[in-house]
Amino acid sequence: MAKKDHVSETPATQLLRASKVAFTEHPYEYLEHGGAQHSAQVLDFDPFSVVKTLVMQDQDAKPLLVLMHGNRRVSTKKLARQIGAKSVEPCAPEVANRHSGYLVGGTSPFGTRRTMPVYIEETILALPKILINGGRRGYLVGIDPAVCVQLLAAKRVQCALAD
Repeated sequence: MAKKDHVSETPATQLLRASKVAFTEHPYEYLEHGGAQHSAQVLDFDPFSVVKTLVMQDQDAKPLLVLMHGNRRVSTKKLARQIGAKSVEPCAPEVANRHSGYLVGGTSPFGTRRTMPVYIEETILALPKILINGGRRGYLVGIDPAVCVQLLAAKRVQCALAD
């Protein structure tokens, strides 16, 4: 059976449509623990332009989102220093699900259950187009990276580590 081209609405796509943001839909066969590398491979995109949404927390357990290239990791020390936190660490999956309202693997920075500060790796903003999660596992949306700053007030950081 062929994968359908349209996926039902998610809180993320509802927000994008309501904000009149142009986006393309990219459904794919989700693979547990496949991550951005897997989606980039099956959709034939450069993993550098596939952006993952990571739910993290500071030393006071306050949640935050980090948007990072699919083939890079976050230097939590560099990030903490840049945002004025003592420390930053990834949230446990069940905690991340509670904060975002999405399942890990389907976390979108758009339409989250809870408003959180968003930090974006600066080099993402230089890309002409990015693929980012559309609010469901196996579903990415293609957008202009500037939308992350416009809609989410994402702050630029430099905390990428090569995989």
